Amino acid sequence: MQKVLTILFILLLYLNILPQYNPGARQISMANSDVALANDVFSLFNNPAGLAQFNWREVGIYYSPAPFGLTELSNGFVAYNEPFDFGSISIGGMTYGFDLYRESRVVLGYAYNYDNILFAGATVNYHTFSIQNYGSTGAFYFNLGGLVYILNELRWGFAVSNLNRATVADTDDQIPMVFNTGFSFDLLQNFSLNFALEKDIRFNPSVQFGIEYDIIEYLSLRAGTSNDPSRFTTGVGINYSIFSLDYAFFTHQDLGLTHQAGIILSFGKEESRSSAVRKYLNIN
Repeated sequence: MQKVLTILFILLLYLNILPQYNPGARQISMANSDVALANDVFSLFNNPAGLAQFNWREVGIYYSPAPFGLTELSNGFVAYNEPFDFGSISIGGMTYGFDLYRESRVVLGYAYNYDNILFAGATVNYHTFSIQNYGSTGAFYFNLGGLVYILNELRWGFAVSNLNRATVADTDDQIPMVFNTGFSFDLLQNFSLNFALEKDIRFNPSVQFGIEYDIIEYLSLRAGTSNDPSRFTTGVGINYSIFSLDYAFFTHQDLGLTHQAGIILSFGKEESRSSAVRKYLNIN
């Protein structure tokens, strides 16, 4: 019983005090600073506008087996994106928790590319909460995102989560409302610097910074840092053929180390991600 109470206490701490990180081992390895980069299928959960930056089909799976050393906090995400002439349609899902407490989410998204300069996206989310012996409930909410190429090498992005301030069980902000904005700069074609400012309306703003370096054709190195909460992140990506295998971990000053991994399958992408995006958008 004591173990269950301890787990529930840490779970509530995680849900109500710490930010809920968006998925993608690649994104987490850059401290989730990628709101203006947003060029893979997991952008569905971070900045859906970025899904219109590429014209190939992608499917991704992400899994974090034991955040802070607790399997009870395991979470997994799946996402799929299909490009069309009129924009990109995407669908995704999430599961989080364990037998006593579980959250699930289904996401449907749309992204539009205007003249290879301005990108806009939106998602509809249905989020459910289930507590053993107490039943379950759910809510709909909406996310919006935008991305602008200021220069060929410089992008500005923004995203708003839970635009309609949906909540459940008469508890304010059970589903957080989060504002995120930032810049991404390609110092080199294979080296990007990313900066973001995230504001959950319940907490102080968090400053996030991350880098991604495609050191060779098949290997990407990433690192990042953020404050409030203070964390350091790092990760690696192995890119071969249609497969991108990503691993990341981050350290939390109070709760320790967390590992996560993911895989993305890209159908129709023949070059590195950065090169393929630039080619599609006619960026020299």
